[in-house]
Amino acid sequence: MTTRPHLAAPDSAPRAAPRPRTLAVASGKGGVGKTFLAASLAHALARRGERVLLVDGDFGLANIDVQLGLAPQRDLADLLAGSAQADQAILGVERDSSGGAFDVLPGRSGSGALGGLPIAELGRLCEMLITLGGPYDRMLLDAAAGIDPSVTLLCSLADLVLVVLTEDPTSLTDAYALVKVLARAERRPAMGVVVNMATDASQGRRIHKALAQATQRFLGFEPPLLGVLRRDAHVGRAIRAQAPLLARFPQSPAASDVAALATRFG
Repeated sequence: MTTRPHLAAPDSAPRAAPRPRTLAVASGKGGVGKTFLAASLAHALARRGERVLLVDGDFGLANIDVQLGLAPQRDLADLLAGSAQADQAILGVERDSSGGAFDVLPGRSGSGALGGLPIAELGRLCEMLITLGGPYDRMLLDAAAGIDPSVTLLCSLADLVLVVLTEDPTSLTDAYALVKVLARAERRPAMGVVVNMATDASQGRRIHKALAQATQRFLGFEPPLLGVLRRDAHVGRAIRAQAPLLARFPQSPAASDVAALATRFG
C-alpha cells in the first residue's frame, strides 16, 4: 500500500490525517448478500477511478477473502494486536488504468478472534481504521449482520449506511430493527436501502416501500431507496469460483445493477 508523505501546516503543527468517504454495508440478518454487495460495490467504485479500501468488519464470521479467492497471511486481528503493519495485511485485488485501486483488509476467516471485543477495544479498532483509510478516496466497511455493538460502532464511522434486505419477510423485520437501533444511536448515521435478489426493479420498490412505511410510522422518517439488484445466477457462480463478479461476469444483470449503484456515489 502506498502511503502519503507527512505534510506540515505552515506553523509546523501536524496536519490531521485525511478521512476517506466511508460507506458501511449492513443488514438485519445474514443471507441477504451483504458481503457480495460490499465487495462488488468496492470493485465498481475502483473501476470508476477511486482508491477504495474494503474492510471485513464481520468480526465473528469474516469471509471476504474466501469470496474473492484471497490468501491473506496477516489480517485485521494482527493489526489490532500490533503483530503486523498495514502493508502486510492489506491485499490488492485490482488496479485500474484510470487510477482506481481495489484493496481489501481481511478479517480472520473461520475464527472468532475478533468476536466479542470489549467496547474499549472496538473503539481502538475504529480509530485504527480511520487512520488506515487516509491514503484512500473511499472506505467500505462490511459489518456483521444484526445489531451487536460492533455493528452500530462501525456504522457510526460511516457517512452513509447501506441497509441491505431481500423479499424474505424476516429480512424486512430485521432490517427495520437495524434502522431503529441506528436511528437511536448517539451518532445517527445517514441511511439508505439496497434491495438485493429482486425479481425486477418494480419488486425492489415494493420491498423498500414496506420498510419505508414502517420506519415512517414508528420512527418518523423514510430511508431512501438507493438501488435494486436483480436476482442473478451469475452471482452464485462467481462466489463459487472465488472471483469478483465484475471481473468474472461483467455483463451480467447483477454486475450492471452494482455499476449503476456505484454511479450514485461519484
